[in-house]
Amino acid sequence: MLDKRFFDAPIAHRALHDVTQGRPENSRAAIEAAIAQGFCIEIDLQLSADGVAMAFHDYQLQRLADAKGAIRQHTAAALGAIPLIGGDEGIPTFAEVLDLIAGRVPLLVEFKDQDGIMGPNVGKLEASAVAAVQGYAGPLAFMSFNPYSVAALRDLAPDVPRGLTTDPFHAEGWPLLPEAVRTRLRAIPDYDDVGACFISHSVDDLQSAEVARLKARGANILCWTVTSAKQEQVARQIVDNVTFEGYVPEGS
Repeated sequence: MLDKRFFDAPIAHRALHDVTQGRPENSRAAIEAAIAQGFCIEIDLQLSADGVAMAFHDYQLQRLADAKGAIRQHTAAALGAIPLIGGDEGIPTFAEVLDLIAGRVPLLVEFKDQDGIMGPNVGKLEASAVAAVQGYAGPLAFMSFNPYSVAALRDLAPDVPRGLTTDPFHAEGWPLLPEAVRTRLRAIPDYDDVGACFISHSVDDLQSAEVARLKARGANILCWTVTSAKQEQVARQIVDNVTFEGYVPEGS
C-alpha cells in the first residue's frame, strides 16, 4: 500500500514549478520549492541515449530545454549540460533527484511510455530507475500509463508500491494510440495483474464507473492535474489526494 505520508499534503505536479520564479518542470529548483512547503512531489522519467533515467516529461527537448530533438538522442552527461528554459540548471538524472529529496517528502514517479503505443517494448528505463532507488529510504511510489511498464516494475522492485496512471483515453487526447488500445486501457483491466494499489486518474473523468469500481475495492485514488482550489474541492469528494499545478493549495 501507499505510505500514509502520501496523503498528508497535496502532490506537486512535476514538482512546484513556476518558470516566472525560475523553477522549470522537474527541476531541482522546483523540487526544493516543493520540499520547503511540505508538498509531496511527482516527477516524470525518460531514458537517455546511454540508458540513464532522467527527470524530464516530454519525448522532445524543445518545449522545456534549450535544445532540439528527442531526449533519447542525448547522453545523460549531455542532457545535464542542456539548460532548462526558465531556469539556471540542466536536466537532472533520477539519481540526482533522489539525492536531493533524500526522503524529506513522498515521491511519486511516473514512467513515460517507452514503447510508443503502450506495448511491451519496455524495461530499460524501469531497470535504470530501480537501480537508482536501491537503498533509498523515503516514501516512494511508481506509476505509468503503460501497464507493461508497471508489470516490469512489479518484477524488478516488488517492494515499491505501484499504480496505474489512468484516463478516459479519448482519441483527441491520444491521436497516436490505436483505438483498440485506447478502448482496452479505458477499462483499467490490468490493475490486479500488475499488483497495483492505486490509480492516478484524470481529474476530468473522476465520475467514471471504473474509478468507482476500484475505489469500492479499496484502491487509493489520486488524480491529475488539478489547477484551482475550486477544482480541488470537487475532486476531493472522490479522491484520496490531488496532484496540482498552477496554484498553491490552501493551508500549505
